Parts: sequence; C-alpha cells; structure tokens
Amino acid sequence: MGLKNLSLKDKKLFDEFLKREEHGLSVYAFENIYIWKGLFDISWDIIADCLCVFFKDDFGVFLYLPPLGNCRAAKTAQEAFKIMDTSNKNKEASRIENLEASHIESYRILGYDCVQKSHDYVCKRSDLAALRGNKFKSQRASFNYFVKRYDFEYLTFSRSYADECLELYERWMKMRKAANPDYIYQAMMLDSRNSLRNALRHCRELNFKGAVVKVDRKIKGFTIGYELHKDTFCILYEITDLSVKGLAQFIFAKFCSELNRYQYINIMDDSGLENLKKTKLSYHPLKLVPAYIAKRRNGQRY
Repeated sequence: MGLKNLSLKDKKLFDEFLKREEHGLSVYAFENIYIWKGLFDISWDIIADCLCVFFKDDFGVFLYLPPLGNCRAAKTAQEAFKIMDTSNKNKEASRIENLEASHIESYRILGYDCVQKSHDYVCKRSDLAALRGNKFKSQRASFNYFVKRYDFEYLTFSRSYADECLELYERWMKMRKAANPDYIYQAMMLDSRNSLRNALRHCRELNFKGAVVKVDRKIKGFTIGYELHKDTFCILYEITDLSVKGLAQFIFAKFCSELNRYQYINIMDDSGLENLKKTKLSYHPLKLVPAYIAKRRNGQRY
C-alpha cells in the first residue's frame, strides 16, 4: 500500500487494530501516538495484514510499536526492517520499540535481542481516590491542606481551557528549568510541551478527559488522559502551580475518584528521572508494566 502520513481520520483504523488485544502499556493508544506529531514524522502501512507505525526524527526511523494484528510476525518484521533500513544510514537505528513482555519470547526466537527500556506504573484506582491508610498519609495531609486553605473551583476539562493550560505549563516549565539545569531534562520538557500543545489542540477529536482547578479565578492545575481499555485509564498530563501547596495531590485524587468505571490508573513511565520515579512509587503502584526494545541480533540484515 505504501507509507501514509498519520492523520486524525486514521483513528478508527488504529483503534480497530489496537483493540484486537488488551495492552498494559500506555503507548498502545491512538491518543498517545498522535500527540507526537510535530516532534516526529509519523507514517503507517498495512504489511502482511499488520498495522506498522513508523516514527522518524533526525536520528532515523523506527517502529514505535511492534506490528499490530493477527499476522505473521517474522514476515511483517522483516518487511518493516527493510523500510527502516532504506532511510537509516546507521542501520543500528532500525528497531522496534515498546514490545510488551508477552511478546518478547517470540521475537527472541525470531532472532531479535530484546532489552527492557522502561516501565509504566499501574495503580489501583480506588487507592488513589481514597488515599486511605498510613501509606498515603503524606498525600492525604497535602490534599487536606489544599482543601482547607484555598478557595477553589474544580471543573471538568474542556477545549475552552486549552490556552490557559498551556500558559500554566509554560510557567511550570520555567520553574522546573530554573531548579534543574540538566540539558536532557530541559529538552524533555520542551518535547513534552509540544506534545501537550498537540493534545490540547485536538482534545475533542482524541476524546481526552480531564479536569482543571481554578484558584482566584485562574487555572492553577489541570490533568488530562485517555482510556486504554475498559479497565484502565491513563493519566497523560498533570500540571500544577508549584506554589499552591497540596494542589497536585488534590487534583490527582479528585480526578481518580471520578473515574469509577475503571479499576486501574496507568500513570505512565518515569522518563528515567529519579524524582519522577520517587513520586510515582510514593503512590504504591500495584504493578510495573515493562516495555522492551527489539533489535537484530549480531548485526543481522534482511
């Protein structure tokens, strides 16, 4: 069929392939794929009855997800690597990202090396909503502090708040950058801003759900996310004014309390950041869902 540039009209097709199997990683959603347009050139093709999603940046082309669908993995992966190798001067850039644990053995048998790159944190929704018990003592205290000290409005997110939310992110980013001069961290925040802008611009088409909190009639916090499958909701962004004590804990718990149709909340990965890892672990995740990268073994070529 040939590679096609990703567009919003592709959502129905992607959802069809993505829902053929229940996934634990947050990346297995059209919402999570589409927001990276702008940072990556994203294209796709149906190869041997499988959907293949290619990301391209200055470093090369790679498969963002393993081939999706009931297909012959060997033939599909072979064809996908041929496509990647055509663009990649350095063939080491050709790879498959975000394999789940259930698939890595089959790829190893096919001759690929699979190494873990990250993991998502998955929590029990009822724990996050209630903040009961000694293990959530700190978060509960912060939640209560905010409720008692601030005159606030908690509102359902809508597209009309998008510009204010982006302005809040800009202020939040400046404060974070001032506190952490690490180049990689700062670059990640810029990438995150671009993805957020895309998410906010197309929040209706992508069916994002979320909430905002206003203090003194100004948005001081927001959160948005999407459904991964019938049991799990992914929280993609939670941004709060760092000067408003307890707001982060409040909006997180309050939003989770409204998501009562779901059993689990996926709070994404930690991007390799120690502070973010510490924060996510403080919410006592029920499980960590690993993500793997597959590369050809011993420089094998197709």
